[in-house]
Amino acid sequence: MALTATTTAQKMHSIKGDRHLFASSDDSIVLKQMHETHKPEGRDIDVRPILHVVEDVFRRTTPTFVMTALMSQAHLEADVHDGANQTGLTLMLEAIAFTVHRITYEVTYKCSGGGEAHTTTMAVFQVLSTYTWDAKAVMALAALAVNYGEFWLTAQLHSANPLAKSLALLKQVPDIIEHTNVLKPRFDAINNLIRVMLDVTKCIIEFTELPSEYISPESPQMGAAMTHIPTAVYWVVRGAVACISQTIALIGIGHEHISSTTEAWELSTIAHKLANIHGHLTKQLELCHKHIDEKRDLEAYQTLVRLFETIHIDNMKILRALLYSKDDLPLFDGLTKKRVGLDVLRRKIVLLFISDLDISPEELFVLIQIYNDTHHGKVERQYEVVWLAVTDRHRPWTENREADFNRLVSNMPWYTLHHPSHLQPAVIKYIREVWHFDKKPILVVLDPQGKLVCPNALHMIWIWGSLAYPFTSSREDALWKEETWKLELLVDEIDPAILNWVREEQHVCLYGGDDIEWIRKFTKLLRQVAHDARVPIEMVYVGKSNPKGVKKAIAAIKAEKLSNYWEDPAMVWFFWVRLESMWHSKMQRGRSIEDDPIMQEVMQMLSFDGSDEGWAVISHRSFDILKSHGKTLYDCLLNYDLWKENVENEGFIPALAKALLPYHTHEHCTRLILPGDTQQIKEKVICAQCKRPMEKFVLYRCCKD
Repeated sequence: MALTATTTAQKMHSIKGDRHLFASSDDSIVLKQMHETHKPEGRDIDVRPILHVVEDVFRRTTPTFVMTALMSQAHLEADVHDGANQTGLTLMLEAIAFTVHRITYEVTYKCSGGGEAHTTTMAVFQVLSTYTWDAKAVMALAALAVNYGEFWLTAQLHSANPLAKSLALLKQVPDIIEHTNVLKPRFDAINNLIRVMLDVTKCIIEFTELPSEYISPESPQMGAAMTHIPTAVYWVVRGAVACISQTIALIGIGHEHISSTTEAWELSTIAHKLANIHGHLTKQLELCHKHIDEKRDLEAYQTLVRLFETIHIDNMKILRALLYSKDDLPLFDGLTKKRVGLDVLRRKIVLLFISDLDISPEELFVLIQIYNDTHHGKVERQYEVVWLAVTDRHRPWTENREADFNRLVSNMPWYTLHHPSHLQPAVIKYIREVWHFDKKPILVVLDPQGKLVCPNALHMIWIWGSLAYPFTSSREDALWKEETWKLELLVDEIDPAILNWVREEQHVCLYGGDDIEWIRKFTKLLRQVAHDARVPIEMVYVGKSNPKGVKKAIAAIKAEKLSNYWEDPAMVWFFWVRLESMWHSKMQRGRSIEDDPIMQEVMQMLSFDGSDEGWAVISHRSFDILKSHGKTLYDCLLNYDLWKENVENEGFIPALAKALLPYHTHEHCTRLILPGDTQQIKEKVICAQCKRPMEKFVLYRCCKD
């Protein structure tokens, strides 16, 4: 026992000496010593498979796994044969086996003799001098796995295998198993250090696997990491030496001499050092990945730009670049509810419906209706629609957002990109920068060869529906040439009853605003005047573009039977969005109120909507249209007796128009509120009333009824 006590004393002295060295050593001196031993020969070793085996050994050597294995030997034997097909790995392990065993021997010999940990660590670096930094770390861990694995293998088998039992007796393993509770802090410290060493080593390997075509060793992100990797490898090797030292210290020491707290402190200190290194390397790795992603995204973006500048036989190259080429079935078919490939779009006109998840129900309802009109026989549909959901990548993708996406997809009869995450950053950048998508939906049209023929056909669709086919800019020009300002353009097929009244040559009054008192007075007065003038007239309330207040107005009109109204919010929404679309369409064509009569009329209608008062449009035979602010028109109608004689000779609308002239003054305040992309709006917008340039303000609005 005297020999055992002397050996124990030497080991304890060695640990204290190592701790002192650890506390006072200068990393720069250590780094210099390591670089003197670093003479790589350029040999290429795939260290990941080796590290996988090493990890497997460590996983099976945790005390929890050991106790479970002792109770279930059959489970252990079944687990050992996992991954039998490892021919390449076996050859690799054969090539490094001698070096790994040499490290184990070197550390065991020096630790058994009470050697200094730093000296032992540098001896390991001498053995590994010809290997790269990542290989040094992996092979040091492999040596530890051999040492620690043999220790626990004996512990696992000693109760069932005679040979293991004899070895365990010589190593006093049964005594160690018996006092597991006393030694738990030491085993916990060893396992924690092993975990941190593995984390650091994996991080180092990741740096070696970064694609050189996107990041070079000279880049700032990579350079900062490369400076710290040698230090990281030193502490991984130093940790392996410390762990082997601990297993050696367990052999031949009676439980009465065990003092595990001191040894656990030693291991925890190294683990803390490595954890700090791992944190720094992880941050640098994130910066490297960010740099690589930016380079890849820029490359993909430039490729997309070139693709759209190139003439193609069909649209497949363009669509693969846009719609996630890594997936064989990137689309979801809204009719069959199945995943499909891009071939369903080959050589077809493709309409890319681009939006975020905040699509209004009215917008989706009307678009589906227009789409179904062509699908169910009104017009043969010769195009396909694909929804691309552009979401904010900075916001977490929650279950609620997933549910919103799935709800929208379930309502759409067309194709959808299977998931918003499949839309690559380069594509999103192109959509935002080239196609100017911000928040309001757009409908980008690609011809059968993938060529862009309209950057946003949504305005065209809202105005003319399926008649806008094939949705090109030239088709938009042609449709405008056929149009004049008339009631049919204003209401289209939103309300078939209005078109019937026009054909029956009845007078039709559309009015709006949310001032209920004015609505009551105006409708009653107009009905009385029309009756006196013997003019059959139908009135329809069309609300405002901002739905706030419209519901209350409709409720009052309905209860008091003041006039016709649109109970469906989609009809009110569509009326106003068509007017806004007319304005945007004309602006895209470079027109202004100075040279375009339709645009002048549209702008006046939109300015009515921007005001706080009511307004009205009165029409007869579609072309005879009069419009006015509500107060002006009401005052004029109050004085009907002054101009009623002109009605019989001139007609109701011409007589009313003439009667309104004295009420027009130079004083006015016209407001034009246009939702959408302000980049598309000209700097100079002319007032429809006085023909002077309007002032520009920025309005932010949040309205909830």
